[in-house]
Amino acid sequence: MRDRVRLTQYAAGGGCACKLPAGQLEDLVRDLRGLDHPDLLVGLDDGDDACAVRIDTRGTGTATAILSTADFFTPMIDDPYAWGRIAGANALSDVYAMGGRPIAAINLVGWPVAELPDELLREVLRGGLDATRDAGCPLAGGHSITAPEPLYGMAVTGLADPDRLLRNDAARPGLPLTLTKPLGVGLLNNRHKATGEVFEQAVASMTALNARAAEAALAAGVRACTDVTGFGLLGHLFKMMRASGTAAVLEVGAVPVLDGARQAYRDGFVPGGSRRNLDWVRPQLAAGPGVTEEDLLVLADAQTSGGLLIVGEIPGSPVIGHVVPAEPGAPRLTLHR
Repeated sequence: MRDRVRLTQYAAGGGCACKLPAGQLEDLVRDLRGLDHPDLLVGLDDGDDACAVRIDTRGTGTATAILSTADFFTPMIDDPYAWGRIAGANALSDVYAMGGRPIAAINLVGWPVAELPDELLREVLRGGLDATRDAGCPLAGGHSITAPEPLYGMAVTGLADPDRLLRNDAARPGLPLTLTKPLGVGLLNNRHKATGEVFEQAVASMTALNARAAEAALAAGVRACTDVTGFGLLGHLFKMMRASGTAAVLEVGAVPVLDGARQAYRDGFVPGGSRRNLDWVRPQLAAGPGVTEEDLLVLADAQTSGGLLIVGEIPGSPVIGHVVPAEPGAPRLTLHR
């Protein structure tokens, strides 16, 4: 059955490309602030990957930050097991991007029960379970509803040192920018949805956890980090620079891109979410000579379970630019070829 059913045909979008557009989302939550609380360390203000709340650890004289996040989406690939594993890795990534360790996860499920068989959902759940096993994080329970499109993800709780949180607002001029996974999964997933072609390089990237990258960032003394997901590299970089009151110079040729992604662009397989990302961030871009529209759309490509964008340098990952002071009235992002 799993070989005959194409899960992507049951969803209008797919993966993090089906997020609400960044500008629309910011307008929606602009005035939604809960009770100001002295223990809330990270909330809605700067679009961080998870919220962080300080709690006292009784009897030790120290404090701990509890991290809380949730992430779910429609299928971006047809293999139910791989989709589940990708969704799990993507949800766990929010905790890693904050410098935390996931300690518990629960499933979030929407399923068109009259159209898709239970065995496919069982495979999705098995994939999610294996992602949490890789992370050493227990997965137990969750919530499910009937839905017109298949949906899957997780709510994840993590722990972190409140004095070593990785945040969106902590970028400082003079520091390098590092990206830990290549771009292009949105383009390849869109081609997969249209043609059925399978791109193992995209699946391998999306199922890889960001745990080691987060550990390396903490070991290097990094203070600013985010993961690159539905708003693309340009969108997430802009949000980080805006939150930090800084700007960035990006070296387009240094940004890693998956094999086949640029060809997918040239063949017309550009997700709508990637185009919306570029439309939103374009007013904040200064593109130098040789930077093409193809470059911009690849850099704005909506990623699912993407890598960490780190303000700092860690072994084994490419430096793609650096942080500079922001100038009044100037674009936040300058792109060089």
